[in-house]
Amino acid sequence: METTYHVKVYKILTYKGARKTTYTVRWQVAGKRWREPFDTVALAEGFRAELIRATSQGEAFVIATGLPTSHRPKSASMSWYRFAVQYVDVRWPQLGGNSRKNTARTLMLTTVALLRAEPTQFRPVDVRTALREWAFNTNRRAQAPRDVAVILRWVERNSLPVSAWEVPETVDTVLRALDTLLDGRPAAAWSRKRHRRVLNTAMRYAIRRRLLLTNPLPQGKQATVSTRTTNAVDKRCLINPEQAAALLAWIRRRPRGGKRLHAFFATLYYCAPRPEEAVALRVGDVTLPDVDATDQWCELLIHTATPEVGRQWTDSGEIHEKRDLKGRAEGDTRTVPGHPALSRMLRAHIAAEKLRPEDLLFQGERGGILAGSVIRRAWRTARRKVLPPYVFDSPTGKRVYDIRHSRLTKWLDDGIPSAQVADWAGNSVPVLLATYARCVEGQLADLKKRLEAAGDLPEIEVDPAFDHRD
Repeated sequence: METTYHVKVYKILTYKGARKTTYTVRWQVAGKRWREPFDTVALAEGFRAELIRATSQGEAFVIATGLPTSHRPKSASMSWYRFAVQYVDVRWPQLGGNSRKNTARTLMLTTVALLRAEPTQFRPVDVRTALREWAFNTNRRAQAPRDVAVILRWVERNSLPVSAWEVPETVDTVLRALDTLLDGRPAAAWSRKRHRRVLNTAMRYAIRRRLLLTNPLPQGKQATVSTRTTNAVDKRCLINPEQAAALLAWIRRRPRGGKRLHAFFATLYYCAPRPEEAVALRVGDVTLPDVDATDQWCELLIHTATPEVGRQWTDSGEIHEKRDLKGRAEGDTRTVPGHPALSRMLRAHIAAEKLRPEDLLFQGERGGILAGSVIRRAWRTARRKVLPPYVFDSPTGKRVYDIRHSRLTKWLDDGIPSAQVADWAGNSVPVLLATYARCVEGQLADLKKRLEAAGDLPEIEVDPAFDHRD
């Protein structure tokens, strides 16, 4: 802790605003100016007198905080671990399952970085697990096993105080831990951005609790240099119609649940719902045309999402969490048209499974929600069996979500207005264009013709005898 005796204390600055008057104490420590506003002149004079008394008694001031060494703020008496646990408990009711999981991971990495010493009697992986799965899980903390409780007591004893954030070197240490994987490689940009978002929210809570005066994390351009991300989809991840047909055909021939999964993946390809929206569909959400109708298009009513977050992160204890649609108001819905080919598939699927209107449209083997692990395993196996090795190793269709990306891009390629595609996709138009604009193809020839027809400069006649070297 670096200190100095070069201190100057100035007069109180009084500011009379439209609503209230503020009294600001100003002082300088090692050339750096500090300010602390107060609502009453008595509070300001008391704090100023404390500074003057420290200087008259020859007391050193801490350069990082601008305060006398005897000044003990609340942040010096509360450990970071205890604060992080309290913060999780405050935020828990406001967060969804995935947000709870992300918050726990960020706080786990931060807490490990803020330990006074490396654990010697525990394995590092056990410390990380104890923090992530138990300490920062409000529902499970009280039921932590004895060995986990021992680890958490050790962490609390060895955790630095919240005031450690006032030291710039400590902030740098934490950010390096968040930006680096365990093997030393840089973490993904989206991961770094998510960690900073969680920590910034925690810092704002610390300021409200008066544990910190300011947010110690980098702000503005300084904060975004190493966390630049893009929403644009990588064009290489898209699958073409021939690849989609081959993959769906292989899934249909899959011995175990192939026909059920075929209907699920066909719905993803033709209507582009998010996977967590597709698994929440009920039979009654599908409007199928009459068999002899002229228009054979079906329609899906999408109104619920059930993301898979894990039992330990939901209040119900279920693996899936029931949520409203992403980016939509509470209770909002959207409808998406389904190709006649999908109408035939879904009609056959409903008849074969003997489903009732209230049943889930796509079920697991035991009748519950179709598990994400089953979906991912079936898609991964289909890619391995159908695609050439060099394509399988590429980003092409690597994630189940890439099926949605492929359909939305296809709609844009086919000239469907972006506002309509955004409505079907459940996105805003700006998000849709920012995500898929780089992937749109097949319209360049028509655009060139439009540019030629629009004209620019009048045609300029060139004298054949003109020598461009003159």
